[in-house]
Amino acid sequence: MLIHAVLGFSVLETLVLAAVLLAWADRVAGARLLAAFLSGISLWMVGNELPNWLGPETEPVAIRLMATAPFTSALFFHFCTVFCRVDLGRWGVVAAYALGAGATAVSVVLGPGHLIPHRDIGWLAVADPVGMVASMAWVILGIGGVAVLLLALLRARRSGDGQKFRQIAAVTASCLWGLLCLAGYGIAVLDLPIYPFPLLGLPLYSLILVYGILRYGVFVANAWARRALVWALLLALGAVVLALTPLLPFESRWLGGLAVAASVLALNGPVRRVAERLVYPGGEVSIADLGAWRNALLSAETPEALAQQAAMLLSARIGTQVEVQIGAPSASTTPSTSSAPSTPPGSTPQLVCTPGEQGWQSTLQGWDAAPPGPRHVAELFGTVVAEAAARVEQAQQFAARERERQLQARLAELGALAATVAHDIRNPLNIISMAVAAAPGETRREVADQVARIANLTHDLLDFAKPWKLVPRELDLAAHVRNAALRLPEVSLGAGLAQPLVLQADPRRVDQALTNLLENARIAMASDAADPDGAADASAAATHSPVHIDAETTDTAVLLHICDAGPGVPDEIRSRLFEPFASRSPGGTGLGLAIVARIMAAHGGSVALTERPPWSTCFTLRFPLTTTQRLP
Repeated sequence: MLIHAVLGFSVLETLVLAAVLLAWADRVAGARLLAAFLSGISLWMVGNELPNWLGPETEPVAIRLMATAPFTSALFFHFCTVFCRVDLGRWGVVAAYALGAGATAVSVVLGPGHLIPHRDIGWLAVADPVGMVASMAWVILGIGGVAVLLLALLRARRSGDGQKFRQIAAVTASCLWGLLCLAGYGIAVLDLPIYPFPLLGLPLYSLILVYGILRYGVFVANAWARRALVWALLLALGAVVLALTPLLPFESRWLGGLAVAASVLALNGPVRRVAERLVYPGGEVSIADLGAWRNALLSAETPEALAQQAAMLLSARIGTQVEVQIGAPSASTTPSTSSAPSTPPGSTPQLVCTPGEQGWQSTLQGWDAAPPGPRHVAELFGTVVAEAAARVEQAQQFAARERERQLQARLAELGALAATVAHDIRNPLNIISMAVAAAPGETRREVADQVARIANLTHDLLDFAKPWKLVPRELDLAAHVRNAALRLPEVSLGAGLAQPLVLQADPRRVDQALTNLLENARIAMASDAADPDGAADASAAATHSPVHIDAETTDTAVLLHICDAGPGVPDEIRSRLFEPFASRSPGGTGLGLAIVARIMAAHGGSVALTERPPWSTCFTLRFPLTTTQRLP
């Protein structure tokens, strides 16, 4: 009978869709739970149809297969909580599984019902008191799952998450459709004088459920849906034409078949366009759409913000999740590049916007399954994103130039001030030094220390403020470090400095940076040695010497680590450590690290405070390597 063929097809379809979900389990939250739920639905349908396929003697097996319904409902409830991100706690999920598993175990042991003959369905399962109790369990779990879906639906609508709202709405709609289909069994059990036609729609239940979830997460699922819809519409049109052929003034099978074939061929194009608009809404792009996109992307000030905003706009337009990358690593990719890497089937389609010789250009990756409509939308949208990327790049360049201009202006003012101060302060310092010539030795030493401190501050201020240019040449960084380490006793060198580290840099400025860092380490160790507790900590941290220098080479840079076992950097100055006048030692000028940061920036590198146990303080200098210097 027709109804048994439909249910048999539904079993096969449900198992196939469960396998599809397992294949894309990383794309859907709770996909494995949903696949298990669909497998449970298949078992239940097999239990209903087994007596009709193999005879009533299979009743014991069939009844016990149907008895698994409560546990299947527990899987559905758990899936709803995971898919909707509703945290019920561990015990909430355990209680659901306990209810489902307990009802299933009782039903399997005692038997939930028996078979009776029915004129339309054949053999029909009717529940006894045990089956009624088990039915109450799966009804409670089913209602709980639907309640979770409805609450999540309201939450997604309030938050404005359109994609999540549509996914949850599709799952909820599939549940309502499933209840409508199961009403066919109710018609049979109540022995109503109508055909249980709702059962004929059961194959659509799992299809709506799975497609509603994958619709916004897996692009190729939409391509399959479009093809299936085209074939379904063409078959329906062919059936209509075939039904109308008796109205022709002549009778001929050949002419009737020819009329069907001609009608299907003639309507193939319009049917495909209709299916495309249903599966991919918004395939037409107007001038107003382009203007709206441009205005929406104006708020993005960084490539990251632009990518996020563009992905949201394009995903909402074509109804499929799309990733947008701005300035991706594959900068050589252009629209004409046929060998551009494509994403694996089933992965999220991407719009990659990269700079090139002709300006910013966009490339589509992973769009092989896309029909012309959505692809055309994405291509036009890509031109708008490329314009926005060029605008963001120009804005960032202008902001960088403005920051550099302001910095140079401040440095010029600071340099003029420093020169004036240095000139005006030299004579008073000399007078002070001469005035204390006859003072006691302790007084002379104190005045000399303070005069030297002021002189150092003046020197550092002049050096930091004055404009200077690098004179780079090829040098061995390891040799420079070894020479600089001779100025400070008790310095250990790591294995990374045992071999030459050749790079392009200004030797004088590199020596200055090393001197500043080693002087900082010396001052830190001296202040820490004055504190007995600090000295103990330093001794415990430094196994060989209080200062350690090491280096390592990556594919693009040489990293130089200068570490000490001093008191560390106070938390209150970590965020501004490389700014002028931020010092971690009481006697420091606060300009040494700022000069180091400026030297490294001038080399295209950087300096950072890093963590390298057991050392309490470690500064890492990053010297970039040129293309010819990089390791093969």
